[in-house]
Amino acid sequence: MLDWFNCLNYQAVPQSNASPNNQKIPNMFDLTESEKTILVIDDKPVSRKLIVEFLSSKFICREAGSVEGAFEQLCKKEYAVVLLGLSLANNVCEEMISQIQMISPPTVTILISEQDSAESAIGAFRAGAFDYILKPFQLKVIEKSVNRAFEHYERKSLKSRYQFHLEELAAERAAEVDKALEEVENSYRTTLKALVQALESRDLETHGHSERVVTFSLRLAHELGMDKDALRNLELGALLHDIGKIGVPDAILRKPAALNEEEWNKMKLHPQHGQKILRNIDFLENAAHLVAQHHEKWDGSGYPYGLRGEDIDLSARIFAVVDAFDAMTSDRVYRRGRSYQDALEELERCAGTQFDPLIVEAFKVIPKEDWEILRARSLNDNQEVHSFQSVVAELVYSRRQFDMVH
Repeated sequence: MLDWFNCLNYQAVPQSNASPNNQKIPNMFDLTESEKTILVIDDKPVSRKLIVEFLSSKFICREAGSVEGAFEQLCKKEYAVVLLGLSLANNVCEEMISQIQMISPPTVTILISEQDSAESAIGAFRAGAFDYILKPFQLKVIEKSVNRAFEHYERKSLKSRYQFHLEELAAERAAEVDKALEEVENSYRTTLKALVQALESRDLETHGHSERVVTFSLRLAHELGMDKDALRNLELGALLHDIGKIGVPDAILRKPAALNEEEWNKMKLHPQHGQKILRNIDFLENAAHLVAQHHEKWDGSGYPYGLRGEDIDLSARIFAVVDAFDAMTSDRVYRRGRSYQDALEELERCAGTQFDPLIVEAFKVIPKEDWEILRARSLNDNQEVHSFQSVVAELVYSRRQFDMVH
């Protein structure tokens, strides 16, 4: 790179036709006064002054007598047209044209050259020149070329602005669609949560169970690095995990004593009932995997399909761990809940048989306090949060900030 290109280190001002990511483009279809500018670059004062005086009646003209002066101006503002008439070697002119295009892509460059050869003209056009004028030049020829250059610049500007306008509209529409989808999902969540709460009233589960298994699952999923879509499916699947109990008779579901073999076989069908209920609901299609498999075991001894290992859906493997943890640590009518440490030891004991060992390891990394916070929240009856994901995400973020400080 030539030394005089060091001037590219100048801090460029925002360009009127810059990328939408860098600068909003003003005035949708009107070429502004600041854009009707020409930079005349010529190291011969006489010819430079001649061109400037001739074009000043129609355009705003600026001038530079050296490469350094030219790039200093180009880095400070955008010019619609550049007339490059420096007495430089062909390859230097071509490199300069390329650099002008790099600094200001919309700028249209006209090369005024002393080199009367097809090779010189081809090199200039390949570098990005709009036109090639030979010295000695005629002012009328320059005027005609400049007029065409401005037309070309205006077309480029209109295209850029129109594209930006379309991208802006597309971004607005996408934001509106995202917001509408979020509202629909929140509406679904509210409805599903009401349905699950109604179902819980038939069962003997403890207060807040449905919320705990959802938030517990999401907390463990965050530790495993699951993505946004997977978290959404896990949330819905965990919320609806026992939806199939709708198909279980009250005499079995609410029986105060142990179930006999026939009753237990009917109870074990509830994952399949749940899968059938959800199978024709598109947005719950992936959540249905958890509903169908949440009683499967790592060693294949679970039900209803006897799946084993990684054949079991990841969300179902996560759920199995937190569901067991919640069952062990929750108070029931007939017993007190076990301590965190006792439950953790039981999870470790059953890792590799009932539970995925890697998921149990991830569970152990999570601070005990996180489970306590989520449990306390599940017992609060005055909640107005639609998405459990936001609750868990806030907890995870707070935890990371706390860990960074300490």
